[in-house]
This record gives sequence, structure tokens and C-alpha cells, in this order.
Amino acid sequence: MINIMVDGNLIKTNDQGFLSYFDDWSESYAIEIAKIDNINLFTDHWELIYYFRDYYLINIECPTMHQMLMELTPNIKKFHNKKIYEHHIYSLFESDPIHEICKLAGLPMPQPDT
Repeated sequence: MINIMVDGNLIKTNDQGFLSYFDDWSESYAIEIAKIDNINLFTDHWELIYYFRDYYLINIECPTMHQMLMELTPNIKKFHNKKIYEHHIYSLFESDPIHEICKLAGLPMPQPDT
């Protein structure tokens, strides 16, 4: 386990940096993880982080890239095409968007096929 100091509290994560306890999540935690992972968080990042948290609370699992694109693309005016929106997501999270968003959202590590 790895401990991260967030707002004066020691927050436990696993060896991959995923939050150990769902209720320990906060925006400050996401900001600290983003710093560690060299990500500058902007509005588009936060929208995805909160989408993942809401999705997880309803479904008790992380969304896949396909599920996220199917649900979000029609609602985002500047991205009417799933491929263009997917490209945008990869520009926000270059290596593995689903993995990184789950980490920032304080969710469990996603399944490998997502």
C-alpha cells in the first residue's frame, strides 16, 4: 500500500495508486493523483471523473470505453461523432483513459478488457 497526504489526511492506495476506500475520495485526492501522474485537470477531465463516479454508484462497476462513448457522445454538442470524442478522450488521458479516469475517480481498477 501507498499512502498519500491529502488535506492533512493520510489516504491509503494500493500499489497501482488506486484508492483503497471509496469514501476517502475527494476532489483534492483527484488533484493529488493527477499531479503524481502528470495530468493537468480541466473541465473535460472533471466531467469524466464525475461521470465515472455516478456510473459506478448506479452500476457497481466502471464503464467501458464503449459504454462511455455511447452514453456521452450524444450529449456533448462539440462532439457528435464517437470517433472524434474518443480521440479527444485520448488527448486528455494519453495512455489508458479508462484506467486513469477510474484512478482519479477513486474507483477500483477496471477490468483489462475495458
